[in-house]
Amino acid sequence: MEKYRPTFALEAVYDLKVEDLEKHGIRAVLVDLDNTLIAWDNPDGTPEMKQWLHDMRDAGIKVVVVSNNTRERVRRAVEQLDIPFVPWSMKPFNIGIKKAMQRFDIKPEEVVMVGDQLMTDIRAAHRAGIRSILVRPLVQTDSKKTKINRWRERRVLKKMEALYGQLMYSRSLLGGSDDLSDETAD
Repeated sequence: MEKYRPTFALEAVYDLKVEDLEKHGIRAVLVDLDNTLIAWDNPDGTPEMKQWLHDMRDAGIKVVVVSNNTRERVRRAVEQLDIPFVPWSMKPFNIGIKKAMQRFDIKPEEVVMVGDQLMTDIRAAHRAGIRSILVRPLVQTDSKKTKINRWRERRVLKKMEALYGQLMYSRSLLGGSDDLSDETAD
């Protein structure tokens, strides 16, 4: 179960604040696309998402989309936002995360992976040896391919809750433990 356990759980990626990241030496946020940064069925995003990206850029924090989607799908979704991306990232493997870290010269201790799925995003972060943040999905519907993962995820969450207690979603990284140094490598 430990390989699916996120370092943190936030309500939404937009709850990730610059000051929290800076306090913990995080210079880059790798973020899943569908149901994390944008709703899977609404590629335009929200004003809140655009403000969050603006805040990150102003603070010099790099945001990179790491998605299992095709290049064309991710490009269409993020081109108006001017966000770099790694498509076909093959999560739950760490290939896309490693590619993003190498391309943008990011050290493992300076990055966090944010996503809405234990089975792909959080698992890939563990495999890459980086911290992770699980967020609630932006919408309660999923694409067909994600529905299988959600079924598996519910089973894993029940087992995790039996071992560690209920997952508590916060509005701040500082809402939980101040210690971001949990061991995340496999």
